[in-house]
Amino acid sequence: MAADIRVALITGAGSGIGRATALAFLADGYKVILAGRRKEPLDETATMAGAASKNALAMSADVTDPGSVHGLFARVHDAFGRLDVLFNNAGVSAGGAPDELAFHEWSNVIATNLTGTFLCTQEAFRIMKAQTPRGGRIINNGSISAHAPRPRSAAYTASKHGVTGLTKSTSLDGRAFDIACGQIDIGNAHTELADRLASNSRAGGPAPEPLMDTKYVAQAVLQMANLPLDANVQFMTIMATKMPYIGRG
Repeated sequence: MAADIRVALITGAGSGIGRATALAFLADGYKVILAGRRKEPLDETATMAGAASKNALAMSADVTDPGSVHGLFARVHDAFGRLDVLFNNAGVSAGGAPDELAFHEWSNVIATNLTGTFLCTQEAFRIMKAQTPRGGRIINNGSISAHAPRPRSAAYTASKHGVTGLTKSTSLDGRAFDIACGQIDIGNAHTELADRLASNSRAGGPAPEPLMDTKYVAQAVLQMANLPLDANVQFMTIMATKMPYIGRG
């Protein structure tokens, strides 16, 4: 394997932010592992990369399953011998106030957004710690909900607050091994998950919330990834400029 190879693994790469980010990394010359539960959307992402698709490798995995995650990273190591960037992007949501959420809904959100991020971080940390050259970068997909929740989002908000804590701990524990960890907090990117915001009601009446193109999120993640390991974006917030987040609207 060439010494200058750059290898990135992106979870949730079959749609939305994960897909946009995978395409940006492929365009920048990375070898990219496209990870997700279903292989068909991952193959679609690879096809969208055009000539760069030769550097894409689709691998199905369930981030909530420790065995599946371990197998994913073992295959990555076997294929490339190293891992330079992990983007923990896979995530789900469930609407409802605390008294309305079913336990299985709560558990699924926590298992995917928080435990899945931990399991992938654990495996990446082990590879990055042992490889030569040593080190790498882990980028977690947080959310503006890690700072300020929306109504009826108890599970999602709790999971993203947990991701922030994991980001900080990983950043601290990675220092001795040249592993940098940062978090990107995203507000209103145009994805399937956020499309419902277009008809959201606020201030007493219907008012569509502004959305931004996912390509700007992808560019921001790539910028974080391409820093030298002695520099780190610890937290970045990228959002639709006019979304109701700052102040009262």
